[in-house]
Amino acid sequence: MQKTTSDHEPPKIFSDVSEAQVTRAIVDEFYAVLTDRINSDVIIIGAGPAGLTAGRELATMGFKTLIIEQNNYLGGGYWLGGYMMNPVTVREPAQKIWDELGIPYKKASEGLYITPGPHAASKLIAAACDAGVKFLNLTKFDDLVLKNGRVCGVVVNWMPVSALPRNITCVDPIALESKVVVDASGHDSVAVKRLVDRKLVEWKGMDPMWIDKGENSVVHKTGEVYPGLVIAGMTVTETYGLARMGPTFGSMLLSGKKAAEVVASKIKELQN
Repeated sequence: MQKTTSDHEPPKIFSDVSEAQVTRAIVDEFYAVLTDRINSDVIIIGAGPAGLTAGRELATMGFKTLIIEQNNYLGGGYWLGGYMMNPVTVREPAQKIWDELGIPYKKASEGLYITPGPHAASKLIAAACDAGVKFLNLTKFDDLVLKNGRVCGVVVNWMPVSALPRNITCVDPIALESKVVVDASGHDSVAVKRLVDRKLVEWKGMDPMWIDKGENSVVHKTGEVYPGLVIAGMTVTETYGLARMGPTFGSMLLSGKKAAEVVASKIKELQN
């Protein structure tokens, strides 16, 4: 039977690539990154605005930077500005970081600026990637590597492992080493709480909202809380019992920037 025009295959659009080739490309690239960042200059826990800003700054300085994130997406709470509404705000002078990243924004009132959260978050993620930051998402912090009174890395596992019943599975984590670790995990303060459990650090929990006091304090107190462990963003608020600042993100950005400066100075001290 003669084929009609409608029986013919449509013209090919894509290259001939097998399913195995796709799988191999993903596996090879993932393990290339993992192998390269088993030893990093700095590991940052949490890919929210503070962690991403710190990562971008450090990678731009030339430090080998890895960010681990327990979610499958990056950006933390930076996608939304509060009450499930997506405009995000910063107070002056934090809009200068938006200028650096090429994020368009509007002046909401004197000293207050606003932009869509998806634009701000995606630009910051892209800037961190462009600077050379590598990411392990769906990766859950489990513990710290602690040697001779100093934090020297993190212990991590696949995030889905934490959802499995303990009585039917035992999946050991792996360790990643670094010169400095940054806890930018937000309200969870996961690395700090590991030290609190061992009575090495005190943790106070967040005070009620006071935007001005909260934002100023979190930037001023960003720094090393234990040898080798620097804290940034809402981890600072929770650790020191500072006032929460709610849905404005200037202190998260400036805290990330300051954390990068602290980390750089600590690594230089180790090298001298």
